[in-house]
Amino acid sequence: MADAELLIEEVSNYLKPQDVEQIRMAIEFSRAAHQGQIRHSGDPYVTHPIAVARILTPLHLDAQSIIAALLHDVVEDTEISTEQIAERFGNPVAVLVDGLSKLEHIHFETREDAQAENFRKMLLAMARDVRVILIKLADRLHNMRTLGVMRADKCERIARETMEIYAPIANRLGLNEIYLELQDLSFKYLHPKRYAVLVKALKVARGNRREVVNKVLEAIRQQLEKKQIHAEVTGREKNLYSIYKKMQSKSLAFSEVLDIYGFRVLVEDTPSCYLALGALHALYKPIPGKIKDYIAIPKSNGYQSLHSTLFGPFGTPIEIQIRTREMHKIADAGVASHWLYKNGHATVNELHQKTHQWMCELLESLNDSRSSAEFMEHLKVDLFPDAVYIFTPKGKILSLPRGATAVDFAYSVHTDIGDRCIAVKINHELVPLRSELRNGDRVEIITAPHAKPNPAWLSYVTTNKARSHIRHFLKTMQSGESAQLGERLLSQALHTLNIKLAEIKDTCWDKLLRDTGVKTRQEILADIGLGRRLNMVVARQLTCNAETVSHEPIANPVITIQGTEGMAVQFASCCHPIPGDPIIGVIKSGQGLIVHTHDCPIMRKGQHGQWLDVAWDKNITRTFTVNLKLLVANQRGVLAKVTAVIAEAESNIENVNFGNEREYTALHFTLEVNNRLHLAKIIRSLRAIPEVFRIIRVQSTS
Repeated sequence: MADAELLIEEVSNYLKPQDVEQIRMAIEFSRAAHQGQIRHSGDPYVTHPIAVARILTPLHLDAQSIIAALLHDVVEDTEISTEQIAERFGNPVAVLVDGLSKLEHIHFETREDAQAENFRKMLLAMARDVRVILIKLADRLHNMRTLGVMRADKCERIARETMEIYAPIANRLGLNEIYLELQDLSFKYLHPKRYAVLVKALKVARGNRREVVNKVLEAIRQQLEKKQIHAEVTGREKNLYSIYKKMQSKSLAFSEVLDIYGFRVLVEDTPSCYLALGALHALYKPIPGKIKDYIAIPKSNGYQSLHSTLFGPFGTPIEIQIRTREMHKIADAGVASHWLYKNGHATVNELHQKTHQWMCELLESLNDSRSSAEFMEHLKVDLFPDAVYIFTPKGKILSLPRGATAVDFAYSVHTDIGDRCIAVKINHELVPLRSELRNGDRVEIITAPHAKPNPAWLSYVTTNKARSHIRHFLKTMQSGESAQLGERLLSQALHTLNIKLAEIKDTCWDKLLRDTGVKTRQEILADIGLGRRLNMVVARQLTCNAETVSHEPIANPVITIQGTEGMAVQFASCCHPIPGDPIIGVIKSGQGLIVHTHDCPIMRKGQHGQWLDVAWDKNITRTFTVNLKLLVANQRGVLAKVTAVIAEAESNIENVNFGNEREYTALHFTLEVNNRLHLAKIIRSLRAIPEVFRIIRVQSTS
């Protein structure tokens, strides 16, 4: 078999003879295991694992990786187990193969659930050993190369998954060649007609522009020789998908995309990079704003290079990349450059640390996902390739996805900084926390000891780390507050049975936990507070000894509302109850206790849930929002008079807007008040203004 011999020849160039012999044994093992199996193309199945192994040899991966690549489908598609592989080729190889095997023996409700769990398992294995994802990417690349024999719908599904997940992972790991080929192959099957048209156009352009390319190459070489800079200069064609993206984003025809060719300059050392840049800027004028220094500030995947776009001959823009040979190796191999460098190269070690940290953070945030859809959404967001580079006050550089906000930055520095942030200074100016960060911003987070995450942050954070920590905090806080409310509701239900909560025996609690399959009392109480369990049902389940239960009806005690219950108690936005209003409570599943006014229109329409008698606590110190509508004369200075009176009455205006009603102007205010007496005082003061004709408390915003 020619491919097998080519593989042996390739690994012989960098592996020891005993390792090569192990690989030869693995080829025979794989051939025997897949005996009789045929690919959709009609080729023997063993050609696939051999091709996958050959994709990895330019990266100089170790023998264990090559053997795992040869055996990656054996557990999934044959009767051979990971134990047999461990016995024959060692435990490390078996672990790699297991990380690559799908979860075939577990039933999932949907394809999305199965896909999410497969990715979760792969990412977990990847965090333990990055070689898992390198083999998986090689596997996906060969599958994409041979995808044409599949049904069109299956081709499109696999291509979309490759474009959205695997290509970005390759990019994130710095595997540039694999990344570009996965993009082009995905484009081929997602948009076959557009792909065919562009391939044809590029072939024609290649002939037409050959003279220009050769002229530029020769001019660059002569200029560098003149400046005594030793360099290797090559021309390169941009990949098809990047040309298509440029046409799409800038609404260009193919003939208008002038920079389909780029030029790469490889020099001896870092100072030579900058000397070469200066020399080329003297040869062709640079386009302002098109110079990027990825040497001083490397990309998150370890990529380093100088980029500059120049006005070439005939006004044609040409893109130049200047880097050292070491940088070039890392640019092509990324995290796999660990196997290319055997001398503990500093840049590679740093890259490995960053990659491992990224994978651990990604897993931590993905483990908090509540559904397969949320998991996949988070994974795609985290793999988004565009990045901005931000400076901390001490000059450290952090890489964040484009669109990241100050809150994302705070969590990227440290979880505690994120949880306690209250304000931010960007380039020494105070700005809102939702402000989007730009390349080169200097960001300083201001914290307070007792601050805590705001649920509103979830509407604008972009990073998984920030989103998962905010959700975790809110979930923990909601659980604690719901448990406190649940305890009060359970005490109320037990009171009707003439039992105090403290009298419930541990054996009764233990029996309830066993019967319900819940681990702790806290969870039971939180479920009651969130309306997932009825307090009366739990009360009866806890009364193990029926003799202690009184059969005489006892008045149901009223639950007092203190306003400090946090997320466990919500005040209905339809009627905005305030202390002093007659109120009623409704327990709704998953939302907890919602407080309405007695005459709330929504309540009159009928409300599903468990009704409770509630009353205001006498010692409430917090403020509540209330909506007022004022009909006033359309005269100069009226708004100033109204706002001054509200301020004198010690109320804060949260929002104000205007409208016209016949000959009057309608002012709509959202105010903060302490209670109904405070509101009455404000209304009396407003009525004293001659231009105010009518004041209405708006209790229904539906």
